[in-house]
Amino acid sequence: MDNKLNAWLEDISRSIDEIFDFLPEKRDFSEFQKDLKTKKAVERNLEIIGEAVNRISNHKNNEIIIQNAKQIIGTRNRIVHEYDTISDEVIWTIIIRELPKLKEEIILLKK
Repeated sequence: MDNKLNAWLEDISRSIDEIFDFLPEKRDFSEFQKDLKTKKAVERNLEIIGEAVNRISNHKNNEIIIQNAKQIIGTRNRIVHEYDTISDEVIWTIIIRELPKLKEEIILLKK
């Protein structure tokens, strides 16, 4: 696998790990809503994930297909450019429902 592709996959994996490390052990939405530092750290890592997926998707020798790549990139763009349209509920749903699936996908792609 191309070194750049591998590095971007690692960035995605690391960002997902960091997001879950930032959250309290008890996955409590109301606690997440009150913790501005955690929310900002999560958003930053979602930006990194989206940018890495974008780079993978646009890489000239791309041999990797990431499910939901367009949605991931779109979320990154909304966080960056339309930050006032992203609710805590949307971010929380991504964390709880989507990131575990993406993590498993990235693990399989890195093999």
